Amino acid sequence: MVRFKHFNASTIEEAVALLSQFEGKAKVIAGGTDVIGLYKDNILQKPYEALINIKNIPGLEEMKEEDGVLKLGALVRLEDIGHNAMIKEKYTTLALAARYTASPHIREMGTIGGNVCQNSRCWYYRCPNNRFPCARKGGDECYADDGDNRYHSIFGDVKDCLAVNPSDTLPALIVLGAKAVTTKRTLDVADMFPEKDPTKMTIIDDDEFITGFQIPEPVAGMKSSWKKFAIRKSIDFPIVNCASMVVSNGDTVEDAKICLNAVHYKPYVPTRAADYLKGKALDEEAAETTGEAAVWGAKPLAMNEYKIHIAKGLVKQTLLDCR
Repeated sequence: MVRFKHFNASTIEEAVALLSQFEGKAKVIAGGTDVIGLYKDNILQKPYEALINIKNIPGLEEMKEEDGVLKLGALVRLEDIGHNAMIKEKYTTLALAARYTASPHIREMGTIGGNVCQNSRCWYYRCPNNRFPCARKGGDECYADDGDNRYHSIFGDVKDCLAVNPSDTLPALIVLGAKAVTTKRTLDVADMFPEKDPTKMTIIDDDEFITGFQIPEPVAGMKSSWKKFAIRKSIDFPIVNCASMVVSNGDTVEDAKICLNAVHYKPYVPTRAADYLKGKALDEEAAETTGEAAVWGAKPLAMNEYKIHIAKGLVKQTLLDCR
């Protein structure tokens, strides 16, 4: 394991100053369930020179409703979100996503901020000792293109990288209209992802980090759900996951949002498919048609066409949960 410096920041300002000092060669750490693995397996071509511990910064573990907004500090643990009675009732999709992320031990350590910002799980990228210096690491090749691409993108690449976003909580946050609060700005969670740079998981700058999330209180008639397909259901990263939100007035859908993940380099929001539901009754036929529309234009690889069928099924199931 390579050597690195470790700092305990006591304020947001101190953490930002340390990040700036190392000019892109430092990373914040909280639960550590992702970043430590990068060191242990010697995955990165250029490992971070320093880790900045932000667990001692006051306020980043707060979880509260205030002025019609659910405020979650970036360090709120997944286990606490998944079992919070208020979140289960009002923000159901987020509670489900948090409750079924990884294993109980990981959820006791892992944070909502870390789950949102975690690095790629592509097995070429994650291969120990940097055996595959791929495009995501600044190289010229995506080894999944002609290699084992069972779990890779079904909606094309981003600058020759076919890796997918692995977060379980991101789809839930997106359909709930969440905003991310950083040390520099507030932005929609749905807008956090780079369009052209495969070496970055989010557009968060090297001297910036997420301090929390803001989720608007659900409107009347809103229901939400979340489901995941994984090989080992209790611990695995998603092959596909899906969050849906529906606002109904009687039997008629007034608004709907759908978000798939683990199918593209960023969470995939099929806006047209969700719009199809508006003004209709949410029955089996409408849910199935929406599922078909959600994967329109998919570009499966040699080994992952099956993911299209899973995605369609998850869209249908999560929508029917919202009746």
